Amino acid sequence: MEKTQNNKAWFLVLPVLVIVAFSAVIPLMTVVNYSVNDTFGENEFFWNGLGWFEEMITSDRMHAALGRQVLFSAIILAIEVPLGIFIALNMPKKGFWGSVVLVLMALPLLIPFNVVGTIWQIFGRVDIGLLGHGLAALGIDYNYTNDPLDAWITIIVMDVWHWTSLVALLCYAGLQSIPQAYYQAARIDQASRWSVFRFIELPKMAGVLLIAVLLRFMDSFMIYTEPFVLTGGGPGNSTTFLSQFLTQKAVGQFDLGPAAAFSLIYFLIILLMCFILYNWMQRVGTQEKEGGQ
Repeated sequence: MEKTQNNKAWFLVLPVLVIVAFSAVIPLMTVVNYSVNDTFGENEFFWNGLGWFEEMITSDRMHAALGRQVLFSAIILAIEVPLGIFIALNMPKKGFWGSVVLVLMALPLLIPFNVVGTIWQIFGRVDIGLLGHGLAALGIDYNYTNDPLDAWITIIVMDVWHWTSLVALLCYAGLQSIPQAYYQAARIDQASRWSVFRFIELPKMAGVLLIAVLLRFMDSFMIYTEPFVLTGGGPGNSTTFLSQFLTQKAVGQFDLGPAAAFSLIYFLIILLMCFILYNWMQRVGTQEKEGGQ
């Protein structure tokens, strides 16, 4: 007996498709239109082909911003992922203190991006900031507005403070899914703490860890508000990342054509990097599973 196929349920997807069309597809088509045309206002467009893309790809300023962006994302992942795992491993698993720690870990994630930048802008000031004034009292020459190294360190510490909790909470959720029988078997076998982490906890965290790495990479690669509020891209252009470079093109200089072309390049770079990172982590996880069998 053949089963009758009823595809009426697909109509429930139509509202979602309409929302996506208006919120993503139509604006994207507008960006594509500006990226291949030149305009002098009054909705008059002149075909420019791939001219804006060539200009952006060969731009020295774009290359410098891309280099700073890649370096920043690499540093953030290298710090936040191991630190988040370490915090998750040492968080209380249950009871009153477990709830208190969860609330405290979630607090930085609730602060708006612009407020985070403002907090650290005041915190790092030499005259009134606790951090800046304290370092000055210790005889340490610190000034994030004049020294590029100080600015980089401040932005990195600010991002670590703001987002490490996300990695820790995701890893904590993965650890909570591990049955106690695994730990009991490890104690019977007198497994070391490293062995428990390597063969029990890390494999169970692999799924949430992949999500954490991808989220942190995408967010760090698209960071804008916090460093813009804190340093404004300075001193000079030392903390001008890709998102700020795009804003300068689109808003500061009102170069809509180059800005549209660069926004598409920016999108493709993020998409490509996420694809490479995802496949690399999947391959590493598969090799470890095969090696453990």
